[in-house]
Amino acid sequence: MVEVILEPITYSFVARGLAAGILAAIGCATLSAFVVWRGLAFAGDALAHSVLPGIVVAFVFGFSLFLGALIAALVAVVGIGLIARGSRLREDTAIGVTFSGLFALGILLLSRVASAQDLSHVLFGNILGVSRTDLILMAAVVVVVVAGVLIFFKELLVTSFDPAHSRAIGLAPDLTRYGLLAGLAVTTVVGAQTVGVVLVLALLVTPAASASLLSRKLSRIMGLSIVVAVASTIGGFYASYYLDFPSGPSIVLALTLFFLLAWFGSRLRWRGRLDAGTRTGAPNR
Repeated sequence: MVEVILEPITYSFVARGLAAGILAAIGCATLSAFVVWRGLAFAGDALAHSVLPGIVVAFVFGFSLFLGALIAALVAVVGIGLIARGSRLREDTAIGVTFSGLFALGILLLSRVASAQDLSHVLFGNILGVSRTDLILMAAVVVVVVAGVLIFFKELLVTSFDPAHSRAIGLAPDLTRYGLLAGLAVTTVVGAQTVGVVLVLALLVTPAASASLLSRKLSRIMGLSIVVAVASTIGGFYASYYLDFPSGPSIVLALTLFFLLAWFGSRLRWRGRLDAGTRTGAPNR
């Protein structure tokens, strides 16, 4: 059993891939609860696709794909903010315009400079292609995101559930929202490096969706989200190594399995409470 666990990480590139996957899981899961509770799933999906032109440009000029994606994600956040603030359009419309335009540009660039194999790596991740430099950048981003959430947890909590009250007590919900979008953008880049731009939404949504079925307290949901994301990443990674499956889909399927287990568990718990209430004659609520 020990040999099964240790064999993959004896290779340095595999160890870097596993470390990258765990970093992506921690970063995405830390924001996952706010993505679910604030209804930002579409924003996460949009940012994941908006990084594509940055990745292609980085590929062409031979610098870090992670850095190229990071720049593109920040450009997308700035573009969303400018469109939404400088017009009467709703923010979701600004997100849709920015996302579709940048993703189309990325596909166009990719069709001119890369092969179908390169397209597969960009869209579905290449966890074993993470370099030492990428790993250091990923670690720095995750530390900043986690620290930001811890420092501004109260502001994020209040603005997520009662924006009107947050304004009344002197907070700036719009500024908090764009700060969250910026954190979401850079975290999306971390996830895209491991599972790809198509599947990164699963890392941003599924952990908190699973945890929300098991708890109602936000801090506990965040902790459970990190546990689910890290466990799914490790499980999917080892399944990918030993069964010769693509790493990105393996991690996402592991996340989905956790969600289904949480869903069945919550249904059984709800059914048990309903049956207990029926036996005692308590009213159903």
